[in-house]
Amino acid sequence: MSPKFLRIAVVLGLLSAIGPFAIDMYLPALPSIGEDLHAGTAAVQMSLLIFFLSMGFGQIVVGPISDMVGRKLPLYAGLALFMVGGVGSAMAPTIEWLIAFRFLQGLGASAGMAIPRAIVRDLHTGNEAAKLMSLLMLVFSVSPILAPLTGSQIIESFGWRAVFWTVTGAAALATILLATSLKETRSVEERASSSFGTALAGYRYLMGDRNFLGLVAIAGFGIASFFVYLSSSSFILIDHYGLSPSVYSVFFSINAVAFIGMSQLTGLLADRFGLKRVVWVAVTGYATVMVALFAIMASGVDRLDVMAALLFVGYGFLGLVIPTTSVLAMEEHGEIAGTASALMGTLHFAIGALAMGVAGIFFDGTPLPMVAGITLCAVISFTLAKVTLGRVREAIEAPAE
Repeated sequence: MSPKFLRIAVVLGLLSAIGPFAIDMYLPALPSIGEDLHAGTAAVQMSLLIFFLSMGFGQIVVGPISDMVGRKLPLYAGLALFMVGGVGSAMAPTIEWLIAFRFLQGLGASAGMAIPRAIVRDLHTGNEAAKLMSLLMLVFSVSPILAPLTGSQIIESFGWRAVFWTVTGAAALATILLATSLKETRSVEERASSSFGTALAGYRYLMGDRNFLGLVAIAGFGIASFFVYLSSSSFILIDHYGLSPSVYSVFFSINAVAFIGMSQLTGLLADRFGLKRVVWVAVTGYATVMVALFAIMASGVDRLDVMAALLFVGYGFLGLVIPTTSVLAMEEHGEIAGTASALMGTLHFAIGALAMGVAGIFFDGTPLPMVAGITLCAVISFTLAKVTLGRVREAIEAPAE
């Protein structure tokens, strides 16, 4: 694997991680934010939900723009907006102001979510794209490991507002790396054929492509299951199970280790078995483990160790689902890669936000509603895989002879 390949993966992974970093790092602070700003649980969760919504739907605009003007300029603009939102969040006097600035921060983060996937498609297809995507996921997934741990230490030492100063500094570092380590991958000739009109036509085409929508939805409900966990885990593990913010961060990070470790096998497994088979086995394993977890907890077993073990195994399977479905969905849409990536990201976050909202309605401080939400998303993902994968062209996912 060439140094250039690794360098691109690191830069794209860091750009993609900025948004999740702004989520994972402040998760341990959710209870203390509520106390400090005199806000209820629902209002504090709204600061998380609004970030997801703006980061998701902002991709609808930034993706086509990256097809029209190139990849780097929208990334610069997104990072600048993210930093404005970060400074505002750090200085927010009320929960309402925090929610407003989190909205701006999410809009800025949308560029880092949509455009790196388009850059991967600019550079590679097939199993090579899967390898680059898995490396990107390796860097990207460092966020759920380091961010909660770092965040809990910062919160304990300096308070929750320091979290937002830190993520603003991370965005400044990403801006420097973008300027010095990544070349433009969308040529002037390719940009000339792109416009808002072609973007709308592209969206209409993609919305009629059942293979694309099916593959996006498989990953979307997998990601949604993790979003349900994100929105509830700090309250359940800290308030229900009595963990400290630091121990909660370790618990949270363990699941990310499983996700990262398995995602790095994507290229190897794709070469041997084909992308489609990898998706099917991973989705089946994930749904099976989550159904088992729900059955155990619904029977009255309320044990943290049981939940931790099964979530670890389940999120390992999920680590194979996300990069493989992304590559398959983007494979045939290179000419509108920014638009396709934007729609993919928006649908992922829309599904995730819907799942978070529904799970919030049933939240009662115990783990069962959260586990039920995760399980439902996993079962839907499995059902969609069963329907969709039979339509995916064998030429895409079959290993080379």
